[in-house]
Amino acid sequence: MPTKTITDLGAIVIDDSVIATIAGVAAMESYGIVGMASKNAADGIFELLKWDYLSKGIKVYTKDNQLSIDLHVILEYGVKISVVAENIIERVKFNVEKITGYKVDSINVHVQGIRVGK
Repeated sequence: MPTKTITDLGAIVIDDSVIATIAGVAAMESYGIVGMASKNAADGIFELLKWDYLSKGIKVYTKDNQLSIDLHVILEYGVKISVVAENIIERVKFNVEKITGYKVDSINVHVQGIRVGK
């Protein structure tokens, strides 16, 4: 459900896909992330998404103008998963709150795979 702010002059509505795109771009700026993952429903296999489809690996939930974000990511082999996940959380939280003005309640990073080599 989109977030909505009522002002004296009207309403400001930010769609969840916009927030997902902001979160995806912010996450991709983090060291160690290869990309976002999307589950292939038929096979149950996760595939690496291209830049144009980053938001498909992200789910945004809104309640009372507070956001919860789930990111499904693929990381680079050899990085410390916990450190990379913490960096992603901090960067996404900062960027989403700065750009939208809404409070991010929680961010969950789901590591769906590790890419070995190029």
